[in-house]
Amino acid sequence: MKESLYRRITREFAQQIHSGQYPVGSLLPTEMALCEHYQVSRHTMREALRDLTEQGLITRRKGSGTQVADKAQHKGLNHPLACLEDLFFLAKNNPRVVKRIDEVVADYDLAQTIGCEPGSRWLHVASIREDSENKDAPICWTDSYASAAFTKVRQLVRSDPFALISDLIEAHYGIQSEEVRQTISAVTVSAKIAKVLGVEPGSPALKIVRRYQDRDGNTFETTISVHPADRYACSIVLTRAKG
Repeated sequence: MKESLYRRITREFAQQIHSGQYPVGSLLPTEMALCEHYQVSRHTMREALRDLTEQGLITRRKGSGTQVADKAQHKGLNHPLACLEDLFFLAKNNPRVVKRIDEVVADYDLAQTIGCEPGSRWLHVASIREDSENKDAPICWTDSYASAAFTKVRQLVRSDPFALISDLIEAHYGIQSEEVRQTISAVTVSAKIAKVLGVEPGSPALKIVRRYQDRDGNTFETTISVHPADRYACSIVLTRAKG
């Protein structure tokens, strides 16, 4: 999953803003200075700044410079996710800690979630994503289901904790995720995972189901993640259709 240059710059700035390196109200360097620092064109830098503006992290006013927005460090925006590159960034900066690996047979309910036939076999990886800045407050609990044929994944998920499982599958099996279908729903945290996440059972959370599909539309991995309510934000930009 290759990240575009302007997206990489966006990620770096977002991380610096969330960490407090650029406090609320502070000014970013000038556009020219940023171009020189990153060795990129003005077009690329403007794309990155536009992205940050759409995420609500900065404001840009003619004659006043580029300023970090008031809501940029709201704790609900610690890990904003809006596109495939955001998943890559989240994984790259927050290690996976594997809790269990086994092989399961999909019952009716799991088959409905994964989008497979009941009775099919799947490699199951249960894990958390540690917050690199606060290990006592994991970002999420994730149950990943990949084809049982991907046997190397058992070792790879432990040896490379900063990679998405879909990226490991691509690197070792040549199957690339062309599309990720995502469903978000409001849930409560079950007693089974509450202690690991550091929250009370029954506390509010968001459940995100992602189906990773190859170029033929086949689902080769499904993840079911539970994020405590104050540790996740979904950023969506709506644009007017042209024509």
